[in-house]
Amino acid sequence: METVIHPSAILGPETRIGKFTVIAEDVCVGVSCEIGHHVIIHPGTVIGNNVRIDDHATVGKRPMKAAASALTQELELEPAVVGDNSLIGTAAILYRGSEIGNNVLVADQASVREQSSVGSFTIIGRGVTIENKVEVGHHCKVGAGAYVSGPSTIGNHCFIAPEVTVTNDNFLGRTEERKEHFRGVTIEDGGRVGANATILPGRTICADGVAAAGAVVTQDIPPQTIVAGVPAKPFKPVPEQQLLENQVTYTNGTNGVNGKIKDAMLSPISLLELQAQRAGIPDKIA
Repeated sequence: METVIHPSAILGPETRIGKFTVIAEDVCVGVSCEIGHHVIIHPGTVIGNNVRIDDHATVGKRPMKAAASALTQELELEPAVVGDNSLIGTAAILYRGSEIGNNVLVADQASVREQSSVGSFTIIGRGVTIENKVEVGHHCKVGAGAYVSGPSTIGNHCFIAPEVTVTNDNFLGRTEERKEHFRGVTIEDGGRVGANATILPGRTICADGVAAAGAVVTQDIPPQTIVAGVPAKPFKPVPEQQLLENQVTYTNGTNGVNGKIKDAMLSPISLLELQAQRAGIPDKIA
């Protein structure tokens, strides 16, 4: 047995499927997609147009709840959604209940968990972990090996360098009281975090705030301020030429992200059109 495509799955024209790939029931894959070898696409997943999913990736995986898990809940989750023109790398994992916007790169071995969203034109680097209940805005970059715990909110045009750690538990796993105080991090629009910095639970990096490389952020970072050190303290203002408002690439549009992804997807061919054409569309096996 090689590739398995469930009869209820919908594949758009010019979509190609690799060997030993499994496409489960009620999956919808748009036009001109490239699905690699040994990919698993779980039930109900929606893939937009011109999406590339590389070998051994998994999309729509249900979360597992350990007996000692403090945040993972047994919920009925919406199917995973991947927007148009997005790239999903080798061995990447997108959980059921995750939403990936248009023109997103989720690099090799990265994971995005349930109830999390990634906005359009954002890059999630190699080996990044986006935990559950995390919202990442549009036009962001999250560097290789970064870890973002939930619940956290990352605004638009944010930069998170490699190996950054965003934490959520001031009790370090001790006492039942900790479960009442889980707090993620808020990074407002234009916030930036240098390599190997650590952001402690509940902290806010205000608009255009910067945590320098190696900083341990124990207090909120004021707007347009660079902090550095352990613990991090104000260092100097952000140079005016680096402010978000002065960047030629800045846009305050949403590009169909964060809850609006599905409305903007599968153009120019709709799901209904795909269903109507299903009987006449040959499955393309690469």
